Amino acid sequence: MKKLTLAAILGLGLMSGSALAASAWTGGDDLPTNPLACDGTPAAAVAKPFDGGVPTNPPDRKGKKITVVDVPKLIGIGYFNATSKGIADAAAELGNVDAKTDGPTKANIDEQITFLDNYITSGVDGILFAANDPVAIAPVLKKALEKGINVVGYDANSTPDARQWFVNQAQFNGIAKALVDNMAKEAGEDAGVAIVTSTFTTPNQARWIAEMATYAAQCHPKMKWLETVEAQEDNNLSFNQATTLINKYGDDLKGIFGMTSVATPASAEAVTQASKCGKISVVGLATPNAMKPYVEKECVKSVVLWNPVDLGYAAMMVLRSVADGTLQPGATSVKAGKLGDLQVINGSEILLGSPYTFTKENIGQFDF
Repeated sequence: MKKLTLAAILGLGLMSGSALAASAWTGGDDLPTNPLACDGTPAAAVAKPFDGGVPTNPPDRKGKKITVVDVPKLIGIGYFNATSKGIADAAAELGNVDAKTDGPTKANIDEQITFLDNYITSGVDGILFAANDPVAIAPVLKKALEKGINVVGYDANSTPDARQWFVNQAQFNGIAKALVDNMAKEAGEDAGVAIVTSTFTTPNQARWIAEMATYAAQCHPKMKWLETVEAQEDNNLSFNQATTLINKYGDDLKGIFGMTSVATPASAEAVTQASKCGKISVVGLATPNAMKPYVEKECVKSVVLWNPVDLGYAAMMVLRSVADGTLQPGATSVKAGKLGDLQVINGSEILLGSPYTFTKENIGQFDF
């Protein structure tokens, strides 16, 4: 019922009669939301007990060389190439970690589970992962914990009891606020908007969308929701889905949110090819290198993200601390090398930091 209610709220103001009607809300999860204040007042920290999983009889790994496998949602795209680089950088800096990245070439949970299961069988000391589905991935991660393997997630979480810690790139409500505020500024308070996401079950994107809905209803109540579509983190499908939205809604579509590092540049390309630059705003999550052509031509004004190299680096540093026993349940922070001390939030999450907005003025300073 929650999704329908949010759709109704966001659909207020849509044209009546023979014009467009609000679509049912899709893409967000049903978990409680915690929208930030409209004026940017920082959220108060809420204490929560440790809710992560615990490995069964892990061997003493303190200071010893460990073998770690990183299994992201998929390999071969810029975003996870960047997290992989961060993991490799941290491993090289630590000197006592042998780390590799491996995984499916498509964002497929069944294939991701197979990769994880194979590495559990072959034997590793630690697993890093970014989940395609938080529930479906849980059994294989619990299997790793039962074998004494240290398990740390990043980017996209599992159920908390299936891993020890999760490195959150930015709090979901912070990402939601940045995306919606930028869209309202660029497309207008009463803009008709749509989303191109990966899948409706991808955990981080579902959380962002749910928080976006609540925040928009609270702080930008005239924003009109048109539709959310899946694109599987596939470039061609993302382009086609964005093109379909452009053709379907015509002048009523004023903005497209890209929820993945693939969907955002593909949506920008669709807007470019449709000669809609300046008429349809594209606001989303993507790497700077993928968005530079569109930002420099002013077809895209803002890109929201974090540094994925830092995210991978932090995840590796956290796993090393877990293996060494220096990060224990109840900790309030963890040392993460060059990133300094990172804050523990929500019981078993570690926060990388606040989201960052890339613009024409600063995007050239970044290379990933």
